[in-house]
Amino acid sequence: MADPELQLVARRIRSFPDFPTPGVVFRDISPLLKDPASFRAAIGLLARHLRATHGGRIDYIAGECPVAASGAPPPPRAPRAELEIQKDALEPGQRVVVVDDLLATGGTMHAACELLGRLQAQVLECVSLVELTSLKGREKLAPIPFFSLLQYE
Repeated sequence: MADPELQLVARRIRSFPDFPTPGVVFRDISPLLKDPASFRAAIGLLARHLRATHGGRIDYIAGECPVAASGAPPPPRAPRAELEIQKDALEPGQRVVVVDDLLATGGTMHAACELLGRLQAQVLECVSLVELTSLKGREKLAPIPFFSLLQYE
């Protein structure tokens, strides 16, 4: 990991061994969110990746729509699993990138992609700060491309 900005981000990810159960390492991004320099670095790294990959062809980042926990956005809503989005948040064919802090099993991100698909959005890619590779969440998202800044076993 030669990139100094990526090193700054990685130093702000806190690990909690054996939480919530023995053998699991919980990865916490809270310290990153509290540190302006590392937060700015993380956003900059993700933005550079998206510019290089998609240029100016992104209409929305999913968090801007917003995709939220059930009951959070105002009606009318289009529910999927435990996520909801306003039915008129996107127009059919608009290009969307789904962003989350961490990819574990891929369930939430997959549900977000399905929900956006119901609105006929084109999901270009999914990105996260942290990926837990041993849980193979990336596979659940296929064929949608996936990118993460940091990978942990």
